Amino acid sequence: MLKNYLRTALRNLWKNKAFSAINIIGLAAGLAVCLLIVLYVVDELNYDRYNVNADRIYRLSTDIYFNNTQFSAANSPKPMAPALIKDYPQVEQVVRVKTEGNILVKKGNENIQDHRAAFVDSTFFKVFTTTMVEGDMSTALNSPKTIVIDETTARKYFNTTAVAGRTLYVDNSTPCKITGVIKDFPRQSHFHFHFLRPLTDAWQGDKDDWLSNNAVSYVLVRPGVSKAFMQSRVDQTVQTYLYKQLEALLHTSGKDLERQGNHFRYTLIPLTDIHLHSDLSYEIEANGNINYVYIFSVIAGLILLIACVNFMNLSTARSANRAKEVGIRKVAGSLRINLISQFLTESVLLSFVSLLLALGIAALLLPMFNDLAGKQLQMTTLFSLGFLSMSLILVLIVGILAGSYPAFYLSSFQPIQVLKGKIASGFKNSWLRSSLVVFQFSISIVLIIGTIVIYNQLDYIHSRKTGFDREQVLVLHQADHLGNKIKTFRQEIVKVPGVNKATIAGNLPTEDAGNFNQNGWFRDASLDAKKVVILTDFRVDEQYIPTLKMQMAQGRNFSQEFRSDSSAVIINEATARLLGVKDPVGMFLYRPDYGEGRPETAVPFHVVGVVKDFNFSSMHEKISPMVMEYNVNWSSRIALSVSPKNMTTLISEIERTWQSMAPGLPFSYSFMDNDFDNIYHAEQRTAKLFITFAVFAILIACLGLFGLVTYAAEQRTKEIGIRKVLGAPVGGIVVLLSRDFAKLVLIASLISFPIAWWAMNQWLQSFAYRVGIGWWIFVLAGVIAMFIALFTVSMQTIRAALANPVKSLKTE
Repeated sequence: MLKNYLRTALRNLWKNKAFSAINIIGLAAGLAVCLLIVLYVVDELNYDRYNVNADRIYRLSTDIYFNNTQFSAANSPKPMAPALIKDYPQVEQVVRVKTEGNILVKKGNENIQDHRAAFVDSTFFKVFTTTMVEGDMSTALNSPKTIVIDETTARKYFNTTAVAGRTLYVDNSTPCKITGVIKDFPRQSHFHFHFLRPLTDAWQGDKDDWLSNNAVSYVLVRPGVSKAFMQSRVDQTVQTYLYKQLEALLHTSGKDLERQGNHFRYTLIPLTDIHLHSDLSYEIEANGNINYVYIFSVIAGLILLIACVNFMNLSTARSANRAKEVGIRKVAGSLRINLISQFLTESVLLSFVSLLLALGIAALLLPMFNDLAGKQLQMTTLFSLGFLSMSLILVLIVGILAGSYPAFYLSSFQPIQVLKGKIASGFKNSWLRSSLVVFQFSISIVLIIGTIVIYNQLDYIHSRKTGFDREQVLVLHQADHLGNKIKTFRQEIVKVPGVNKATIAGNLPTEDAGNFNQNGWFRDASLDAKKVVILTDFRVDEQYIPTLKMQMAQGRNFSQEFRSDSSAVIINEATARLLGVKDPVGMFLYRPDYGEGRPETAVPFHVVGVVKDFNFSSMHEKISPMVMEYNVNWSSRIALSVSPKNMTTLISEIERTWQSMAPGLPFSYSFMDNDFDNIYHAEQRTAKLFITFAVFAILIACLGLFGLVTYAAEQRTKEIGIRKVLGAPVGGIVVLLSRDFAKLVLIASLISFPIAWWAMNQWLQSFAYRVGIGWWIFVLAGVIAMFIALFTVSMQTIRAALANPVKSLKTE
């Protein structure tokens, strides 16, 4: 029986080659996009799951709120993790990580700026799953001035992985003995360290400082210990240790602070949730976003639905052509279940053929998709046993669902009515077919509107005045390598033709906001808890404001002419508003001076000016209160305002000056406008994906529409012939055939507008500074959809209208 079903199905598909091709291509395109998005979603959801104990590992995150100022970070106090394992047997192991970021590594006579270095506890390998290629995992990080590197780094510096016992010189002079080589961290990890050094090399001793959040701490709990239980122990640890130091500083208890609406909280986040659910300051690497996973999953489902709708539309449209077949089969004794089985077999067969084509399309599109999504998805994954099994199940479900209505609809025909020709046919008589066309174009219009809104928002971000000039600003990185020569270098570099101004900066407004330092500042020397605010702290020199062309709102800039400026600060307008002071120039702010982890005195800083607000973090957030200190110690960047002429020559001259003062040290630079754009890389990627998905959705919808128009033209061939004989012009016939489809697109527009407005309004809420959704966007999207639909329709209607009426009427 099944063999007969397959033979009949193949015969029918071959007999209607055009319709079969449209169905197969449309469904294959939908499946291909769906498969690519599934690859993306599965990849995102599997981050950090390679760890054997992934379900028992948590990271401690900081949430501090004081007097309307907030500090949220992936860091926690240095002594917290050791206290947890000491006090609670439910904790199996802990590890702390202090990211070093870039590292200077010596290779021969050359110093190379490498990346992704970290100081870690010796327990690192007891918490995270890694494979040691060389060395002893249990002792690799026990001794000072040792280092563990990954395979890529070993090959990079030694051309082999057999390097245990050899010496690697870091930080320009420090010899580190290589005690281990590990396999590269999996791509699906929230950190990818190339260098691991003992934490004792960064922290001499273990100071009991609970008020500085300077460690990324992970906790491995014992089997059966719940997150809720462990969180209660973290809360108890905060009350036992941290609140004592806080009370010594603020002269008030933790409970009193909580009653005032303030809090010090440290929360546990599961390791497997970090990549998609955490976006805090001091993240080790940029994480993903669960919202994008949801959005792309919905888009994948919608595109697949459009493809299924095409199949249903074309199958029901062809129902009249197969009505007599159904009638004859029933008269010959065929049961309805046999007819349903026949039509479902055709549907599933078509789906399987589409799957084969979809796999080929997906494989071809995968490199482009990786580029758009910023992924490294492998083609082998598409053809893995697990993925193929999932794909087969998917197409089986798609085939049954897409073919269910045509199967039950066609099999319900009464043979007497069919053979008498009483089955109504034609495009206008099917409300279901019309509804499905409306559904298809509603989705397409929503995607068009989404694309326009995202583009407008990104354009607004790029063109909005940020309060500083990022054009023609050259940023030199790792300037701290110059040591005490850094000020001399700045003086020399200003003499280079084309360099207008130069500033030594600890922070720049276009860097990762997670790198900014935040401190508690007080309004008076009493260190009263009611007068503390959390401010972002920039360390700058007197050339910072003029180099970036910032504007002063009150007071003056720093100046070398005032020796007292060593204890001066400049605040922004947001800080002035927070303090509630109209003229803050001349007032004092105080910051605790810590001695051996305990507050000793309140250090005064006098306010000499107020700088106009400028965006120093993503426009997802409002400009927050900040303070500038006149201090270039530990500054690692030099920003240069340069002339755009002869940029290559200018950079070469700057590099020569660098090499003359820092021979053998790497010269690294970037342009500030590019750094600014990189902040919104995720949004730019989303825009590209949105455009791509919108194009696919529209193309698939147009394939179905083209098939329906072809069918409608076939059904009305004789009508068109008669109208032409009676003198109807070609334009009138085209309008006649296009009118019904135009109405459906108009209805789809009206349905999609409120849905698109709601969806994009929700997305825009994540931006503190955003564009509005103007009425013209909806009009433009509707016009684009109407143009695409009518263009698709006209391709076939014009052909039908130009056909010779003699051919269509000769059978009558």
